[in-house]
Amino acid sequence: QVQLVESGGGSVQAGGSLRLSCAASGYTTSLRCMAWFRQGAGKERERVATIYYYGVLADRPDYRGSLQGRFTISQDTTKNTLFLQMNSLKPEDTAVYYCAATSGPCGLRVDDYIYWGQGTQVTVSS
Repeated sequence: QVQLVESGGGSVQAGGSLRLSCAASGYTTSLRCMAWFRQGAGKERERVATIYYYGVLADRPDYRGSLQGRFTISQDTTKNTLFLQMNSLKPEDTAVYYCAATSGPCGLRVDDYIYWGQGTQVTVSS
């Protein structure tokens, strides 16, 4: 009932920036939380950041600790679009980045999310 499509991935030199987008369609009025996850080669999928859809100001975006200060999650709810601005990229940021959403509250685990995009590859070279 909700579809998510990521875009904006690519290859970038260390220290560079990328902006990922996630277009949501379908019954988006059911959504309460949107998130970015990533999965590096041979690693588990991990949370990058979360934000409440149609978020109230009291509920600030939440980031994985190691990424805070470099990554920024934002949204344009009028266009049903989620963004991830990634700055000062490092080779260890190389991963497939996934957009996720749920009708429930923001959680930390993969299983907390109902809807997933297919992912977009981000490769950071040194």
